Amino acid sequence: MAMRNLAVAHINRIATAVPRNEVHRTFLDFAESQLKPRDASLFRRMAQRSGIEQRYSCLGPADDPDTIVPHEFYRAGNFPGTAARMAMFERQAPRLAETAIERLGLGPDRGRISHLIVATCTGFSAPGLDLELAERCGLDASVERTVVGFMGCYAAINALKLARHIVRSEPDARVLVVNLELCSLHLKDNANLEQILSFLLFADGCSAALVSADAEGLALDSFHAALVPDSRELITWDIGDFGFDMVLSGEVPGAIQDALRAGAPDILRGAEVGSIDLWAVHPGGRTVLDAVEHAFELPPQQLAASREVLRRYGNMSSATVMFVLQMLMRRARPGATGCAMSFGPGVVAETMLFHAVKPGHPNEATRAALEPATLP
Repeated sequence: MAMRNLAVAHINRIATAVPRNEVHRTFLDFAESQLKPRDASLFRRMAQRSGIEQRYSCLGPADDPDTIVPHEFYRAGNFPGTAARMAMFERQAPRLAETAIERLGLGPDRGRISHLIVATCTGFSAPGLDLELAERCGLDASVERTVVGFMGCYAAINALKLARHIVRSEPDARVLVVNLELCSLHLKDNANLEQILSFLLFADGCSAALVSADAEGLALDSFHAALVPDSRELITWDIGDFGFDMVLSGEVPGAIQDALRAGAPDILRGAEVGSIDLWAVHPGGRTVLDAVEHAFELPPQQLAASREVLRRYGNMSSATVMFVLQMLMRRARPGATGCAMSFGPGVVAETMLFHAVKPGHPNEATRAALEPATLP
């Protein structure tokens, strides 16, 4: 029996959005106020070396002097419990996600969306964000919905992997993939330097992507997951009484570097590092990008897009690698090869090979989608 040729899945478009509230400086002031003088001095040095200049939050500024960064939501000595944080997620997440989706410029084609995949690790409710977005964005009531939950920063690669499976099995499928993270809802009220340093990285953001068999944008070629042995405790993300509790060990960059160096033949499927034109690396932090650069012996310019996203937006968990892919799509020549990767609890490196095909016909919507939007 002849084998059926499988459809090739493509990311046709990517659009992104961040909240309006830029909070990086406000957070730095808060963090220093919490720390002992010696720790505050170390924190300032780490902040200067972080590679981050801006970060955005769904929580706006407040005039009350008793409030902490960046909203009356965080009040000195009375930070909210997990239930209040999830209620805030329910209010804020749909609006940000809708902004990103609308920037895709789906127009009348929104009725052709057959599948919706939503990835998030920073908030949960039922009925959830998937149903809310289907209603807000005018998707067909029969749209097939999947939520990729609590997988951390690498969830975007898993969501794209799932979209690829759908398109390969249903060539007429049009899959809307949304990565929405509100990391600022999980700030902790403590004076622990390690804990505060972990929140130096994280921010809020959202991406939306259209995946189909249409030969436009980026073709999704293959995926590979690389598990780092004996690294289970290096990144953890647990639900606590006062938000979600993160452990982000300083050993993570070294573990990632060793795993990528050893796993390069499988990740690149035997290709030479020099044959990869585009590197879409999740900017988990400056030291994580340094680790990837050293593991593959990359010229510094190969990670310029990742470092630029880190500088402008911080680490938005699962949405972040999509911001990088969006930036690379603007200048990708047809035939250019690429490797994308994200890292998260496990420790796991989720990786993807892709190549650029002809760009879609530009219109006002797709041109607008090339830069992240802020909420009005």
